[in-house]
Amino acid sequence: MPFLDLDTPAWVERLIGVLLVVLAVALAHQLSILFLRRMTARTSTPVDSIVLTRLRWPSFWLAIGIALAAMAPGLNLPPYENVIWQRVAGLAAPAILGWVLLALMGAYRDTAQARLDISVEDNLRARRRRTRLGILHRIAVILVVVVILCLMLMSIPSVRSIGVTLAASAGLVGLAIGAAAQPALKNLIAGIQMAFSEPIRIDDVVVIEGEWGRIEEIRLTFVVVKVWDERRLVVPVSKFLENSFQNWTRETSQILGTIIWYLDPAADVARLRAKMEEVVRADRRWDGRFWNMQVTDSKPEGLMELRGLVTAKDATLAFDLRCEVREAIYAFIRDEMPEALPRTRIAPALTPSAVPPQASAR
Repeated sequence: MPFLDLDTPAWVERLIGVLLVVLAVALAHQLSILFLRRMTARTSTPVDSIVLTRLRWPSFWLAIGIALAAMAPGLNLPPYENVIWQRVAGLAAPAILGWVLLALMGAYRDTAQARLDISVEDNLRARRRRTRLGILHRIAVILVVVVILCLMLMSIPSVRSIGVTLAASAGLVGLAIGAAAQPALKNLIAGIQMAFSEPIRIDDVVVIEGEWGRIEEIRLTFVVVKVWDERRLVVPVSKFLENSFQNWTRETSQILGTIIWYLDPAADVARLRAKMEEVVRADRRWDGRFWNMQVTDSKPEGLMELRGLVTAKDATLAFDLRCEVREAIYAFIRDEMPEALPRTRIAPALTPSAVPPQASAR
């Protein structure tokens, strides 16, 4: 039925019809989004807002695609235009469905991470789940994108026929690509393995390549370590599976810190031990589990090695506690026990008159 009383071309009528349908669907979608936003604003959980934000634009284009697919039979397109319509639909349908699927996956990841708070003290379970969820999400995204691209290419008949011809040589091509991309594939497989073996997790404290830092981000092929001085250390995933490294929060964040002093043997260890107990017990960073001070070694230079041990809830608190105790003990030695400060002792050289007679006769 013509939209105007004028003698308009058929393609103009079809175009006007398509535009009216698109505008009507777009208006209905926007009104639905506004209504849902008001509903989600009344809830206390951020989950529904996250899902709505993720699905807003994918759902919009999905609604447009469904509307166009529903009105396609009534357009009565000529054969040539119908072929073009089918080609566009064959490319757009997998892309939109894949976009919706990726949005749903992203919404699930975001909502799960919103529930897993890693800022609390006992965050081992939350860090474990967030790490596994992040790695598996990236793997799923890669698989979905590959499937979408394959479906889009298979919708083109010429590509389908070429694919059948190239199937015989796919083995040799796969071997060549595998040999060329061996390092990347090695790290990719290591990333998948890490999702289940969990040698590291998000926010773990590690020492690797001589650097102390926290695991900030875990990708499929590399890991970002935030070093204590705000630098970022990018490490291939395979290094965490093939090489040794220190993980200070593998099972718990509690840690035992060491403090070393080199003092003169004349130092009164009992008084120093009592002072250390006073300092440790007064410091809020001490978790109350354990402290100790012992003479652990004597050096050839005539110095005494004194070792103190303190415990804290995590590595950061342990470092600050060690610095505080070390400083307090040195201040006590300076003010109350100066004889404990290291001194160099040099024996007087033997003169000829001081040589024993037996030694000079020889």
